[in-house]
Amino acid sequence: METPNNESFRDSIGTMTKEGKRAWVYPKKPSGKLYEYRKITSYVLLAFLFAAPFIKVQGNQFLMFNVLERRFNIFGFPFWPQDFYLFVLSMIIGVVFITLFTVAFGRVFCGWICPQTIFMEMVFRRIEYWIEGDRNKQRKLDKQVWNAEKIRKRSLKWFIFLVISFLIANIFLAYLIGSDKLLQYIGENPLDHLGTLIPLIIFTGVFYFVFAWFREQVCIIACPYGRLQSVLLDNKSIVVAYDHKRGEGDNGRKKFRKNEDRQALGHGDCIDCLQCVHVCPTGIDIRNGTQLECVNCTACIDECDHIMESINLPKGLIRYASEDEIEKKQKFKLTARMKGYIAVLTILIGVFTGLLLLRNDVEATVLRLPGQLYEHKGEQMISNIFTYKLVNKTVKEIDDVSFKLRKYKGDIKLVSANNNFKVPKQGIAEGTMFIEINKSDLSGDKNKLTIDVYSGDELIETTTVNFLGPRSYN
Repeated sequence: METPNNESFRDSIGTMTKEGKRAWVYPKKPSGKLYEYRKITSYVLLAFLFAAPFIKVQGNQFLMFNVLERRFNIFGFPFWPQDFYLFVLSMIIGVVFITLFTVAFGRVFCGWICPQTIFMEMVFRRIEYWIEGDRNKQRKLDKQVWNAEKIRKRSLKWFIFLVISFLIANIFLAYLIGSDKLLQYIGENPLDHLGTLIPLIIFTGVFYFVFAWFREQVCIIACPYGRLQSVLLDNKSIVVAYDHKRGEGDNGRKKFRKNEDRQALGHGDCIDCLQCVHVCPTGIDIRNGTQLECVNCTACIDECDHIMESINLPKGLIRYASEDEIEKKQKFKLTARMKGYIAVLTILIGVFTGLLLLRNDVEATVLRLPGQLYEHKGEQMISNIFTYKLVNKTVKEIDDVSFKLRKYKGDIKLVSANNNFKVPKQGIAEGTMFIEINKSDLSGDKNKLTIDVYSGDELIETTTVNFLGPRSYN
């Protein structure tokens, strides 16, 4: 979908001047059917983003990524360090899904779902339009001397940007440390929680820097996803595309003139109005074809449709289409590569679902104390010392917990007041235990024991350990 003999755009990016300086982008305020759909989608996702840390499912935060304590909640399911393989598998599923989506529909994720785009275009940019006006007014204000009007508008804009950045930083922390802890810290003296206050200030600064200054450079320079297009997209991928067959005609583009027969003159439907360029948030010309900078935001589609409608030409000069659709009129269909990704994704989801269903709410680990061998207890008993750890992944306290040996006759003695204890909700209970077994029941120097964990009379978990004994017996 590239126009021939016009490859100079690939030598530089639209947000840099020939001297290597930043060329500030002043996109025209978009409007149109797709933009309205994007607004609805964006505000639903924003509502979800702000609400998710405060939604509880069976007492678990709906989404939490507590990296420091290695505790994660995904859709209400808690993942502990012991469940890290499940977390990794869920991330792999996410990567494969995004890869499949990119192969089929290009960079539509960036334009419709990416938080960077949503915050930039649907929050910060709309505030900018409200305070400074549309494209031409913003350009005029930028060139204007620092008089009272410019100081007032810029100060108001930067202050609102800072407030929103601070709010986003708080929500970001709610995902990291948990909403309950965040609300607790908000109600207390911030100086008592410097370990949280300092990251909050840093996050606020980062978000302010990104949305007030760095902006589209995140998508063009920092984000690796755009570079995946070169290896994931092919002629059958659906992207935001300019129909150069229709737009260029035999003799190329031409400015619109009323009552002129463009087809008879061999000119295409593109009237070279540059509105698709002016409305682009990354400053590119979509007529040059698929480019790294394009985030598939559809602003150019809406703008071009409006122009086509105003001059009584068919819409869709810029639209969602594949190169094969434009060149060969071939409709979208699943390719062998897409079917392969779908198969892999289906297998991964099946494995993940199975592992999730098989996962216990309580996980027990019993390990022999390092460096310790067996001990004789009287004439007949052999004793080993172990450490135990019980992880309670539920939001309910587990009472009356005890250990029992399966098959072997022996005693389990905890180094505590009694052999029954509690495991706190979403907590850990750990300690030391002695296991004593009659040596006549042992069959060698290594014996595999099965230990059942009970809560009252209910079996809640099973684990195994190696029990050491003498090599020979009298």
